[in-house]
Parts: sequence; C-alpha cells; structure tokens
Amino acid sequence: MGQRFRHAICNEIYQGWDFAEACRHMKAAGYEGIEIAPFTLSEDPCNIPAADRRQYREILESEGLRFVGLHWLMVAPKGLHVTTPDDVLRARSWEHIRGLIDLCSDLGDGGVMVFGSPLQRGTAGGSTREEATLRFIDGLASVAPHAQERGVTILVEALPKNQTDVIGTLAEAVQVVRSVGSPAVATMFDTHNAVDETEPHEALIERYFPLIRHVHVNETDGGHCGTGDYDFRPVLAALSRLGYQGWISLEAFDFTPGAERIATESIRYLNSIIEEL
Repeated sequence: MGQRFRHAICNEIYQGWDFAEACRHMKAAGYEGIEIAPFTLSEDPCNIPAADRRQYREILESEGLRFVGLHWLMVAPKGLHVTTPDDVLRARSWEHIRGLIDLCSDLGDGGVMVFGSPLQRGTAGGSTREEATLRFIDGLASVAPHAQERGVTILVEALPKNQTDVIGTLAEAVQVVRSVGSPAVATMFDTHNAVDETEPHEALIERYFPLIRHVHVNETDGGHCGTGDYDFRPVLAALSRLGYQGWISLEAFDFTPGAERIATESIRYLNSIIEEL
C-alpha cells in the first residue's frame, strides 16, 4: 500500500450512545479521529461549560482518538441564518460561529469546522444569490482572524442545489475562500455533496488540491461506504498521488443499519480499495 490515510468518523452516527462508549467503538473499529456535530453535545453548544469541554477532550484522548473538528455547525440553537438581510440576526449567527471556533479549539488542537449548513446560508428575505454570497464572504472575513488565533480552520463546503442555492460547486467554494484570503479559511470535498459537479471528481481534487483540507466519504444516496455505486477509487487514488495529509472522514446520513455496521463495514470497504492503490 502506498499512501496511508487517516480515517475519522462523525459522531452523530452513534445516536443514543454514551460518548465514551462511542469513542471506544470508533477506536476498536479502526478509526483514529472523531468529528463532532455540536448539536449532539448540547442544544446551545457555544455555552457548554469549560469543565464539560475538558471532560469531552479527556474522554476522546483517553480512548486514543484525535479530535478532527466540527460539522453541522448551525443545527442548534434553531433560527440562525448567516446570509439574511436582517442585520441583527445575521450578526447573532456569526457570533455563534465565533463561539464554535472557541469550542473547536477547546476540544482539540488544529481542528476544522465544516461549514455546510444549507438552510442557514441559502437566500432569504428576497436576497439574490450574489447578495447572499457576499454576506457569507463578509461574515467569514469577520471571524477568520479569531479562527486563526485559535488554530481553527473553517472549511467552506459546496452543497448541491437540492440543499441550498448558495455555493453549489467546489469552484464556487474556492472563489469564496480566495475572496476571504485568510489561512484560516479553506475548503473540503464531500463525495455525497458533489452530485451536481460536471467534471470527474478526481479532476476537481487535482485542480483545487492546495485548498482542500478535509474529505467526507459517503454514498451519494446518504448510505455508508460500500452500500451504493459511488466509485471511491479515482478520488482515493488522486488523494494518494497528491500526498493528501488530511482526514478521510465518514459522514453517513442513513443511520438505520446501526453504528456498528456503518463504522465497521465502511472502513473495511475503504481499506480494501486503499490497499490496491
């Protein structure tokens, strides 16, 4: 095997599990990192007490896991929106992102924040896509210095048009990243959310590789890896060829098979491909 990839898994797959038990199973299944959805920890994640943050960090470290970062940034609390023309709500929403930067930094060193949140960034209040995108850029620019100070990287995630109308392709995500122009703002690639791309996914990774800091793997129907028809080989081969040093993080959306199956079957399937590269 050539390139060695680091596998991570998103914790919301472990719905209803005790946090320590979930971490223990992730490690046993072969994952090295954990990616956390803040809403799974609290309905008001930015106000998680310092003692609880230390406890979460101690648990995952004691189980031998690295903290990878946060995703699903704006599920809780409800009602936030980062591109709305409502100045007060928009400011409150970006203050929430600022608070999550602190949470991300407290949970681990050098974490990433995957900024998807389709419902909270799409056009609202009669705004055009261009207006909403400019507000998104302005908001990112306002929190980027704080992210850089705390050692956190915010990742602009492209999402398909059936989820949102703001930032729909990797090219558009890269334009936003370049407009902000901060080392604390980059992008990522998600196999599930690249369905609207018109070029081969490996070609996109080649073109934008210098700005790709994270990779999500899942089937295009939301299932876990190996249950659908997505061809992971070209993407993994491109990442291997380019010497990708980030995480390969499993984010499934169909939890019905249960955490044990999702975790073990996915990593086994991906490793079977990686071993042949």
